[in-house]
Amino acid sequence: MIIYAIAVLGLNLLTGYGGQISLGHGAFYAIGAYTAAVLMDQASFSPYATIPVAAVVCFISGVLMGFPALRLGGHYLALATFALAMAVPQLLKYKGIEAYTGGVQGIVLSKPEPLFEMEFLGQPLSEDRWMYYFVLIVAVLMFWLANNLIKGRIGRAIVAIRDQPIAASALGVQLATVKTLTFGVSAAYTGVAGALGAIAVAYVAPDSFHSFLSISFLVGAVVGGLGSIPGALFGAAFIQFIPNVADEISKSAPWAVYGAILIALIYVAPGGVMGMLNKLKKGDAK
Repeated sequence: MIIYAIAVLGLNLLTGYGGQISLGHGAFYAIGAYTAAVLMDQASFSPYATIPVAAVVCFISGVLMGFPALRLGGHYLALATFALAMAVPQLLKYKGIEAYTGGVQGIVLSKPEPLFEMEFLGQPLSEDRWMYYFVLIVAVLMFWLANNLIKGRIGRAIVAIRDQPIAASALGVQLATVKTLTFGVSAAYTGVAGALGAIAVAYVAPDSFHSFLSISFLVGAVVGGLGSIPGALFGAAFIQFIPNVADEISKSAPWAVYGAILIALIYVAPGGVMGMLNKLKKGDAK
């Protein structure tokens, strides 16, 4: 859930704050995961060293994707990014790079061992517990950076372009530069999440990054609340746990139950969970 929260936060920077709709962030998640996996498998990189590399690779990929985004908007941009999400899993199966990506079979990894030994409540620090704490530390850092970004000058420029692009341009904001960099930073966040996901699961394969993953990230951003940093946590919890709840309610039609829960939530909280909480907070203040 925490890993998904980082990915949803990255998408929220682009869609919630930047106003650019993307259905292709599952592709950046895959790129980040495979960057980490290939470096660990082929170059014997430390798992921790692969995370900044994955962020840089996905930032560059996002910037390259951001150039056509300058001429596209709304549903046209959504379709263009969705095409990316459809293409990347197929490209990962390409025989020309199968020696690196493992083709259809993917890459099996080893989980990192704890950097130190300790016990808590009589329980040793196992590989899974260590991975949890490491992911949590990275997530706190990423959320802190996103909060500082949005509250700073660049963040105000991003929101200004979303709300009034003509006025923002008149005030000296470079629309092309800010839009492109927003796409790059958003992709970098998702790439970090992908790298963490690959390390935590210790396995990557092309079919793990289907196009529905990109839609799930968008669902998480909307459910948590667009334009809200804490909302990424609620959105990640929804896309991680609600499918399991729906499966328990109905084994024959779990996705029908999932859709009904999603529709009910959007009806009750059209501004997402954070929008509802903010309304309740204002009501209590009055």
